[in-house]
Amino acid sequence: MKKHQVVSILVSIGLSFGIVSSMSAQEMTNHNSSSKGFQSIEQPIALKIAIAVGGLSLMAAQLWWFLGSKPKSQQAKINEGIQEVTITVDGGYVPSLVTVKCGQPVRLQFDRRDPSSCLEKVLFPDFHIAQDLVLNQTTSVEFTPQTVGMFQFSCGMGMFHGAIAVED
Repeated sequence: MKKHQVVSILVSIGLSFGIVSSMSAQEMTNHNSSSKGFQSIEQPIALKIAIAVGGLSLMAAQLWWFLGSKPKSQQAKINEGIQEVTITVDGGYVPSLVTVKCGQPVRLQFDRRDPSSCLEKVLFPDFHIAQDLVLNQTTSVEFTPQTVGMFQFSCGMGMFHGAIAVED
């Protein structure tokens, strides 16, 4: 779990409780004040419960999205001595995690279906590769990993990410 994910979740929960408590405090002051300014409109309890349940379900969805969902992964298949995987580029990379063997050539086939300008290019900073991806075509990216580890790749704007897991 990444630090910024935990911080964003805690901030969301804090803001939700802050809004609810400020609304409660405002209702209390409105009932106690004798000014002719804004008057509170009493809401049915069912509406209040529905809003609270909706907010809690959105927080649960956010927790699942950042903590519970796992990236789709795929082991590269060897074809004529080259490890090969097809990655669909459509609102991200599927699979977003590819496992390959160290020291053997790798060919990643990027099938770009998304017209977004962000996904026009794929960057592999550790391998010094920047490859343009043509819309509705498959573009090959080839390299040979020499060290074991996790190597990131991303779109040209750094909004969508994937990784190559290199094993012995």
